[in-house]
Amino acid sequence: MDAFPGVDYMELDTLLTEEERMIRDTAREWVTSRVIPIIEEHHEKGTFPTELVSEMGELGFFGANIEGYGCAGLGAVAYGLIMQELERGDSGLRSFASVQGGLCMYPIHAFGSDEQKDHWLPRMATGEKIGCFGLTEPDYGSHAAGMITKAEDKGDHYLLNGAKMWITNGCVADVAIVWAKLDGRVMGFLVEAGTPGYSTKLQKRKFSLRASVTSELIFQDCKIPKENLLPKTEDINMKGPLSCLTQARFGIAWGAIGAGMACYDAALQYGASRIQFGKPLNGFQLYQKKLAEMVTEITKAQFLNLQLGRLKENGKLHPSHVSMAKRNACYWSLEIAREARDMLGANGITSEYVVGRHMCNLESVKTYEGTHDIHTLIIGQKVTKLSAFE
Repeated sequence: MDAFPGVDYMELDTLLTEEERMIRDTAREWVTSRVIPIIEEHHEKGTFPTELVSEMGELGFFGANIEGYGCAGLGAVAYGLIMQELERGDSGLRSFASVQGGLCMYPIHAFGSDEQKDHWLPRMATGEKIGCFGLTEPDYGSHAAGMITKAEDKGDHYLLNGAKMWITNGCVADVAIVWAKLDGRVMGFLVEAGTPGYSTKLQKRKFSLRASVTSELIFQDCKIPKENLLPKTEDINMKGPLSCLTQARFGIAWGAIGAGMACYDAALQYGASRIQFGKPLNGFQLYQKKLAEMVTEITKAQFLNLQLGRLKENGKLHPSHVSMAKRNACYWSLEIAREARDMLGANGITSEYVVGRHMCNLESVKTYEGTHDIHTLIIGQKVTKLSAFE
């Protein structure tokens, strides 16, 4: 299989360090050789390529920006470039890595006890143990603070009751980071697979993220040991889960552009080989116009993401910065995928080409971890100092 050439219209590579380029190229080559050849079959069957989990662990993709515990300790930009390449392969693959690192390893590292960190983080870094993140509920998505899942203090344990919905990795996770209200305050709990009262249900009949495990988590008088509370979440309420979402949304901003790059490249390659009216499609004005618009939006998003990463590395990142990048990347990548589908004509709806799969996946990526409209209001609140949520 030919190597992916990348999309670098404005010589963005000159702004990356040698290490960042090397990490990006390693991830790019792995996705090209190990993901692309098998992902369409998994998408059609609705299965996740579990055989790739240990390889991602060996390459240091899980919790790549965490220091210690067997993690790579990479900078934010290097981490983002990995997410970009993973989603160039498939949104489900990047979702797996984002959930593992940003939504599970991060809260354990940020809010867990030394014992929790020592037990879980090294095993999750290798992929030996898999995590999921339980925040969204059947009736509470964007308004996560309205959750009804609750924990009761029973003296020597907590009793958990409720349900979580649309949970990536849920049915295959060894541990769930579950957010529940205890005496009206939102706290995080480690719920291990096999705990009595804890069950999962696979979400089927999806047209999007088919190569990803999506689940419902159900808690019925689920008995949680006292030591499974994430201790540093006791006094921060919703700041705990929202900080996790900021980590994961950062990865989405980079990942979504990877999907957009894949669709642009597919349209470009198709236009070079498809002959109509005596010449390649790439030679027609309308086709060139569409390619120009695609590469322009990809380039703008690349520079936005790069600055986002540098702000994060310098400790200047605000959650609203991530909202802008996530909103921008998801919107334009989906538009690019839709345009590419149209440019490929009838071929665009077949699994022979990547654009239909990416287009369907990006419908979910634009929705989860903050919809386009929610991120619009987050940006609006930042610039006006007024909340439109209440």
